[in-house]
Amino acid sequence: MQHQVDRRAFLAGSLASATTLGAAGAIEVQAAESKSTQEFYELRHYGVKTAEQKKIVSNFLQKALLPAFSRMGIDRIGVFESLDKEDDQSIFVLIPFSTLQAFSDVIPRLAEDADYQKNAQELFSQSVKSPAYSRINSKFMKAFSGMPVVEMPAQSKAGKPRIFELRTYESHNADTAVRKVDMFNSGEIDIMRDVKMAPVFFGETLIGDDVPNLTYMLSASDMDAHKEHWKGFLSHPEWDRMKKIPKYKGTVSKIRNWFLRPTEYSQI
Repeated sequence: MQHQVDRRAFLAGSLASATTLGAAGAIEVQAAESKSTQEFYELRHYGVKTAEQKKIVSNFLQKALLPAFSRMGIDRIGVFESLDKEDDQSIFVLIPFSTLQAFSDVIPRLAEDADYQKNAQELFSQSVKSPAYSRINSKFMKAFSGMPVVEMPAQSKAGKPRIFELRTYESHNADTAVRKVDMFNSGEIDIMRDVKMAPVFFGETLIGDDVPNLTYMLSASDMDAHKEHWKGFLSHPEWDRMKKIPKYKGTVSKIRNWFLRPTEYSQI
């Protein structure tokens, strides 16, 4: 009998200790997140086939999703469409998160948001045979230490016309990917700022297709200005020096890019 009592006491004490340690661990994780200055990004690509479907998705983003994110304290959300491909109806959405917890909380908070549920009904009511979009392709990224948060372009702040270039650099292994990120952090971002490329964000892909890769976005008033910025970058003496550094050679195996314009309701 005494053995059973002692055993129960031992189990109770063990559970209490585990609970205390678990709580302490959770506090440590939250504290670590709160000290982090690097944001996390979700970049969504809504596959849309027709102008009618695009209107439904746009209504959903403008009237349901972005207001719901605003209620969560999530801002600087960019919504973009193709600039150079007239037949491309797809939509890109960039969503910044201050912490991993903020990202994790999105789905349950949307489920509990009555206004979101109401305003999303047009999209939700589309039939399985005729959905508003084919799929959402998404990648999740961590901001570079050299540019830890989204930087709003001057044109976005002033509500002026603007264009964007979204670029993805793939690397052939994890080591070269790390070295390319280091190249940006060690000076390449500064060169881009110096020639007025006005970078918006830099993200190292944590989850997504074609990893390892990184993605970043540049902005300009128009395409002519953007081309001039690139000329300035390629002729910059510091870029000429950096590209010759042995550890940075061969770090990019493939480059993909998209030219985009913001929607009327984009916050970037």
